[in-house]
Amino acid sequence: MFNMGSFSGILQRPLAAATAIVAASISADYSVKFYSPTPEQIHPATSDSVQELKSLWVDQISVSKLANLAFVTRIRVPVPSVNFPVPNSERKDDLNMLCSSVTSSPLLHNLYQSAELAKASKPVAFSKGIPPAVPDVLYRWHLPEPSSFDVSGTSDCSSGKARTVVVLLGWLGSKQKHLKRYADWYTSRGFHCITFTLPMTDILSYRAGGNVEQNIDLLVNHLSDWLEEEQGKILVFHTFSNTGWLIYGAILERFQKQDTSLMGRIKGCIVDSAPVAAPDPQVWASGFSAAFLKKHSVATKVLAKSSEPDIGVPAGGRSVAEPKPAATEAALLLILENFFKVVLNLPSVNGRLSDVISVLSSGQPSCPQLYIYSSADRVIPAGHVESFIEEQRRAGRDVRSCNFVSTPHVDHFRNDPKLYTSQLSQFLEDCVLSCCKNC
Repeated sequence: MFNMGSFSGILQRPLAAATAIVAASISADYSVKFYSPTPEQIHPATSDSVQELKSLWVDQISVSKLANLAFVTRIRVPVPSVNFPVPNSERKDDLNMLCSSVTSSPLLHNLYQSAELAKASKPVAFSKGIPPAVPDVLYRWHLPEPSSFDVSGTSDCSSGKARTVVVLLGWLGSKQKHLKRYADWYTSRGFHCITFTLPMTDILSYRAGGNVEQNIDLLVNHLSDWLEEEQGKILVFHTFSNTGWLIYGAILERFQKQDTSLMGRIKGCIVDSAPVAAPDPQVWASGFSAAFLKKHSVATKVLAKSSEPDIGVPAGGRSVAEPKPAATEAALLLILENFFKVVLNLPSVNGRLSDVISVLSSGQPSCPQLYIYSSADRVIPAGHVESFIEEQRRAGRDVRSCNFVSTPHVDHFRNDPKLYTSQLSQFLEDCVLSCCKNC
């Protein structure tokens, strides 16, 4: 996303100290969990992990869901040969025959051979006796639930959803499992969904033309191919934190260079817990600290409402009590902030970030925007979000927003699912489905 050819080298020393602090802050919780397993304990784990690796891509895919979707043959869905375990029963032979017919389905094999979403992963080598970690993919296509289809084909909403893909762009340190709950909500309502994440190691070792840019290019090319298949197909982007928002900016930048008409196919953008439209060292330090410490970070804590007016941050007439970071987290934040004061002022880094932020500030498509944020967010200050919202409104954009007041960074859905989903539903109904009806 930004030119940092020497980023990984610069990062080594300060992050070595940061890593020590992170380890110290969480080691007490895990010290009792490490032990030396016996060979008898190791080999079953290896078998289980390999079996999980085999079934990773097919556990949620059914032939009936794929058969009715013409465009799905453009998606790479690696379907390995899988032997489904069959419980003992009188009809064991019949069940084995049924499982065999499903795994040998021509449809699944055609999908595996002709799909174009991603390149097949290379085999992972691992030492004998050491359980391999199941790899996390960068992006995944989620198909609509069969129950969400209108079988009559007469519903404008149903046909509109069939022409829409929601692209979920994850936050720093997020994985596919973290975005699944959001994807499940969209697919249960008939939308197609792509979840995209970037490994934090790729971001830390960023270089021009490296993994980050290659993976974004791969996603952009796939989206472009899908949009070109037929008229009427549209995109909705749902971004998380500044990382997802900046990825969105990089995608817009590529759309503008590749084919400006693609910008008109974007019908909505939902921004969760962002943005800060400036290279702010404190924000970057808070983001990386939260990604390193995860649930141990103060950024993940829900603020307790307080009746005392002098405690916490006022929000909508109420005040909330702010938890304080532990000493280890405070030290980590100090190291990271001093580090990013240097890195973010490097001409190559600052210039690349400024280019992407410029696109997001003044070059967004003319589609409605929804900003979901919180006064309690310890990573992205609410004031920055509200300032950007006002700038977009002054530029004539259709902007909506919702302040969740007391929920933590990128955790609004989990803490208040009713309010979160009502905001999404209203936005999609007003800004996306209405566009489909007018097509």
